[in-house]
Amino acid sequence: MTTAQFNEEEIRDSLKRCPESAIEAAVQFASTRNPDLIPAIVMGIIERFVEPDVRPVLREGNDQIRLLEDLGIDSLLMVEIVILVEETLGIHIENEELRNLRSVGDIKEYLDAKIKGLPIPTGHNILKFEEIAAVMPHQSPFLFIQEARINGVKAEGTYHITGDEAFLEGHFKGNPVFPASLMLEALGQLAVLLMLKSENPAFQGPIKADSIYFVSCDGVRCHKVCKPQDIMHLNVSLKKIHPPMAQFEGTILCRGSKVAKAEEISLVFEFERDESTAGS
Repeated sequence: MTTAQFNEEEIRDSLKRCPESAIEAAVQFASTRNPDLIPAIVMGIIERFVEPDVRPVLREGNDQIRLLEDLGIDSLLMVEIVILVEETLGIHIENEELRNLRSVGDIKEYLDAKIKGLPIPTGHNILKFEEIAAVMPHQSPFLFIQEARINGVKAEGTYHITGDEAFLEGHFKGNPVFPASLMLEALGQLAVLLMLKSENPAFQGPIKADSIYFVSCDGVRCHKVCKPQDIMHLNVSLKKIHPPMAQFEGTILCRGSKVAKAEEISLVFEFERDESTAGS
């Protein structure tokens, strides 16, 4: 038995629960190191680990598909995927580098750079708490976004419930639960951040931070509770905008499950005044 044959058998055995297309791509990659084969390999490996009901979503091939929200890939499942990707592609992935991987497109871009020896994408569009607080009209202790990512007319954010929040002392005694009203507040805040930081032309120009106010919400449902030490994963997307009003939809996930949804969040706003034309 030759070394090439032995390696091919190892690859086929380790990927035996993956789609055949991924296996064939991995066999070719082992001999050619062609980075164009990476998407087929990685998508096949991911498909092996996700639940059957979300596999059709993955097969759509949309790079904007989110790992946690759309595919249910939590941190533990990601570790299993990473181990098999490392073994198949012959690379090492640092845990710190995984923090910036939020979508299928992120994974493809990251692995392509890794194989080609290019600089690893830094996730420059991920906003940390200090950057968020610098532009938001909301401030601590009433700012419920600790990290966020803006992508066109969509935004993702996280909030870690520490248990030290003052309102948890009375909500509820002996059984602290994050208030549903503040879940809605967190989604509204993420919508505000999206309006202020997105460069998408749909927003039609710079918006005054202190001019954005809540108007109404509709189709709100809370399915589960969030407690101390939970991490809430927030998602909002623009539905429509007709100045001075913008409407969004949003969801919150926790521990891989949907905990809240708002079908429509309406905000009013004003554009930044152009001082060069003021008084003309």
